[in-house]
Amino acid sequence: MATPRFYCPEPITANRTVALPAALAHHVHVLRLATGCQVTLFDGNGGEIAGELDFVGKNPVVHLGDHILREAELGGSITLVQGLPSGDKMDWVIEKAVELGVTRVIPVAAQRSVLQLSGSRLEKRLVHWQKLIQAASEQCGRNRLMQIEAPLPLEKVAELPGLTNPMLCDPEGEYSLADALLKQPESAQPQQAISFLVGPEGGWSQQELVTANRTGLKTIRFGARVMRTETAGLALVAAATALLGW
Repeated sequence: MATPRFYCPEPITANRTVALPAALAHHVHVLRLATGCQVTLFDGNGGEIAGELDFVGKNPVVHLGDHILREAELGGSITLVQGLPSGDKMDWVIEKAVELGVTRVIPVAAQRSVLQLSGSRLEKRLVHWQKLIQAASEQCGRNRLMQIEAPLPLEKVAELPGLTNPMLCDPEGEYSLADALLKQPESAQPQQAISFLVGPEGGWSQQELVTANRTGLKTIRFGARVMRTETAGLALVAAATALLGW
């Protein structure tokens, strides 16, 4: 059995005994872990700390050892700007984006998005997505949490600072993925960060494509087939990771 990994929302310090927060303590009880079990904690700030589980009454504590500077991040930063899909497809996208090493996900309330979020419904969904990120990080071995933003319209996303080398996915895009990533001027620095923008079901509207063109977004195509929205962004991330050697 693999050593259980747990995300701890509070900063943790090496070589100390820490009481587990209530939600995490409940998880330990559900898994029926016993005194002496080896566990690994991480707080999302990088690295991890292995320790031994113990109980004070019914309350689990962990006797922590040394901080281990282990990372599982990509060789560069990837932002996935995802048009909000219908149903629970966004859950799938977020979970797999964590596994693939995406740094940040920005949902887009696109004109053709069926799912529209606001108010308390949006707040609950953001909390739900954050829990998905934590659980996926525990499973896949990442020690840094992927960032998730509140949904924005495309024109607002295009203006965000830090949206590096943005590429909008369009079946009629000007560049292939390989050309967009690899055909750089001789003087260009190696790619350190990229951003993919993927539309919802039905793709980007004509107005959104005009917005993308006006703001200078590079449009890319990806193969001869039209992928579903929940497939396209993840496939782009995987392919870019391989092409760039990340």
